[in-house]
Amino acid sequence: MRKFILSTIGSVGYIVKYGCVAHCMFEYVGDFVLCSGPSMEPTIVSDDILLTEHISAITQRFNRGDIIIAKCPTNPKQQICKRVIGLPGDKIKTGFTSSQIVPVGHVWLQGDNTSNSSDSRHYGPVPQGLIRSRALCKVWPLKSVSLLTH
Repeated sequence: MRKFILSTIGSVGYIVKYGCVAHCMFEYVGDFVLCSGPSMEPTIVSDDILLTEHISAITQRFNRGDIIIAKCPTNPKQQICKRVIGLPGDKIKTGFTSSQIVPVGHVWLQGDNTSNSSDSRHYGPVPQGLIRSRALCKVWPLKSVSLLTH
């Protein structure tokens, strides 16, 4: 009986250890994201699964054209998937006659499907602190596996 108890405790220890490693990997290195909604069509469609990395969000290093996952500025319970159009200091044309400069610590985000996307054109520049990760590649469905980086 003692061997069984020690074996069980050892197994639980391994499960806890590898669970902690998995948690840290998904929290600080990268994870998978299921996308929904039409705002990034045709690049990303509903039910596509993306592999993302968190290092860019932690270091706050983004480039124009990166596809990112962020908390929605108007609904923090929702995550958004958008493309970085403007970086701090960039002048963004917001209409025929008006423009806006992206403030320090913010980015300008837009969906690829501009006619059906709620983005920075509606809620303004997004604080970089709301960005959770950067998309690396589309991994599902298998027929459309592709890199999403430059």
